[in-house]
Amino acid sequence: MKIYKTLLIFTLITAVCSAQAADIDKTLVSWLTLNNKAIKGGSVLTVEHQQQFDGIVYAELGEARWMAGSDRWGRTNKEQNEYAREDADANALIQMAIVYKDDSVTIYRNGEIYASHKAKNIDLLNKDGNVVTFGIRHTQGNGRVDAKIEDARIYKQALSQEELKQLVPNKESSIKAFAWWDFEGDKMIDRMGRYEHSVLASGATLKDGKLDLGSKGLVIAGAEEVVTGKSSGGVHDKQNLLETPAMPENPPETWLTYHLAHPGPGTAMPGDPNPAFFWKGRYHLHYIYKKSVPRKKQNGRRKKQKGPGSAFVWAHVSSDDMVHWKWHPTVLGPKTMGHSMFSGTGFFTKDGKLGIIYHGQGSNRNWISYALDDNLDQWSKPEIVLPHDKDGKPVTSMPYFDPDLWIDNGTYYALNARSTKQPPVVMKSDNLKDWTYIGELLHPDFDEKKLGVGKHADISCPNMFKLGDKWVLLCISHNLGCRYFIGDFKDEQFLPEQHGMMNWASWDFFAPESLLTPDGRRVMWSWCTPTEMKWFKVTPRKKNFNALKGKLQSGIQSLPRELSLSEDGTLLIKPLRELKKLRSDEKSVQALTIKSDTTHVLKDISGDTMEVEIILEAPSASEFGIKVLCDKDGNKGFTISSGKGSKTLNVGYINPPFELKEGEDLTLRIFIDKNMIEVFANDRQAAVAWHEYDPKDLHISLFSKGGDLKVKSVSAWKMNSSWSQSTNRSE
Repeated sequence: MKIYKTLLIFTLITAVCSAQAADIDKTLVSWLTLNNKAIKGGSVLTVEHQQQFDGIVYAELGEARWMAGSDRWGRTNKEQNEYAREDADANALIQMAIVYKDDSVTIYRNGEIYASHKAKNIDLLNKDGNVVTFGIRHTQGNGRVDAKIEDARIYKQALSQEELKQLVPNKESSIKAFAWWDFEGDKMIDRMGRYEHSVLASGATLKDGKLDLGSKGLVIAGAEEVVTGKSSGGVHDKQNLLETPAMPENPPETWLTYHLAHPGPGTAMPGDPNPAFFWKGRYHLHYIYKKSVPRKKQNGRRKKQKGPGSAFVWAHVSSDDMVHWKWHPTVLGPKTMGHSMFSGTGFFTKDGKLGIIYHGQGSNRNWISYALDDNLDQWSKPEIVLPHDKDGKPVTSMPYFDPDLWIDNGTYYALNARSTKQPPVVMKSDNLKDWTYIGELLHPDFDEKKLGVGKHADISCPNMFKLGDKWVLLCISHNLGCRYFIGDFKDEQFLPEQHGMMNWASWDFFAPESLLTPDGRRVMWSWCTPTEMKWFKVTPRKKNFNALKGKLQSGIQSLPRELSLSEDGTLLIKPLRELKKLRSDEKSVQALTIKSDTTHVLKDISGDTMEVEIILEAPSASEFGIKVLCDKDGNKGFTISSGKGSKTLNVGYINPPFELKEGEDLTLRIFIDKNMIEVFANDRQAAVAWHEYDPKDLHISLFSKGGDLKVKSVSAWKMNSSWSQSTNRSE
């Protein structure tokens, strides 16, 4: 009797376990055509509950290969070298299916086994609040798939190979589906009525009985209260997590036209440019902005503060020319890295991988992450940068701040900058994992008198690189602004020989970052804030940034500058040569003489979105200059001036150091973009300033005092927008 009872209990337990296993089995099926096989990392059908998901994913880990996508690849076979590459053309309809049965996962392509592996099955379909996604892998992920989906289904059972072969798109199957979309009509409808509400975003459309995802489209389907965020535990912060900044169709007239600037959502305050790369044929740049996020719960309740919280994240733009930019989804932030992200930089490993190093806000640590895809939309889990002292103990008590990283003679060096008078420090590693603390960055032979700057002025937002046979450190002091050092990296410390400023008023030019182009040019940007306008009288440190709303964007980046060294080792600064692509409607004047103590207004040359190049023949007048955005009589306006023997170039309200050599011509390239003006002088000085003007006063005049002024030429171009319809929206 005891044996009988034991067998009965065993049989019942086995039956229950089998029933439970069968109840979590499932099959995902999708019929599709691939428009562009180069778009990577997206899904043609995913079912998700909270942080867990299973999906039919294309080319996330293996190029042109299908895989069973899952949270943190927990049910994914990452060894995909044997998987067949997708070779179907854009007109070939493919049936992709994944069957989850017991502890096995089997992928089918057109009814034939494509791949299989062992993985522990999980319950997703019985969970309240589950959602289905198309295009993105899951609601907190990224990647896309450029596909037209003819039909998509979920079965709450494991279909056999023969049953898969019998399925016909747009035709009801003998086995009842758990969810079914045939994409007929003008609304996305689950024919089984389970996922009653759908959101199509980022260009996803229904057309000709298909869901066309395009290159960026995404769809979320589920119960209305879950998808729209009317219930807790839903995906109400989805738009924040996947938000992609984009220029509006009709931006305000006062917005800048050809400068890169943050269009929203959120404000780029700060708007520091960060990791910049050339990678796989495109330039990539990141910058900080502040976004709203739902407040975390405490003891099951939201924090008492009203409104959403906020986090610092990195916007991501890419370009093929550093002039026309496209935004990517914002993926670098707390949800992917575990903390808000402050300044950092990019680097290449010795074996050619691409990485970023940054400061994790609130973590008191610096971190490294590596790119997982060529679009730079996927990044590895961050790894801590924590040096050990000579006794092998981790240096944990030191405050960590803006980092930088470079390679010298095969060794990685990382810089921990400081926003205080504390000295920045440097560490080294052979493998980017084990770090040895070295000590202060600046060499003890730092000569304050020679350099004209104190050793204890803070060094923040650092960017160190080789230029010719010298080392250059771009950085800021929070009191001085953007600046640079030129010198040598000697005895594993930096010994500057020169120091120069790149900013002369508040934060007009701030937080530099640079990259190396394929043809060997060093190109830099800085974040610029308009601090001198009447309607923005206080510095950005005061809480008055909202005064700019509706007038200018936040997070304005300077025009890209090319840096090089002259024969005598001084820094040369030129505007990016690719900016010439924006020129149109050229007008010019040749051989003009401005008589002493007169003003000459140029005819037919005016505007507030222009580039102007003026070449003055060895000017010898005691005072001479140009006014832009002036009235018809040459008055008011923004003045750029100098004079014989002067050691400065006056650019509005600032006076950058600049001195002409005896008999040297002066070539000025002036970029006017609404209220923002950038001036380049003889390729060895550059300045940014701001000017509030009357929209009627768009003229340009030249003047001279104490001598005639000979003008060799004036050339002017209208500058076209960087945000034409073809580049306006993210792809």
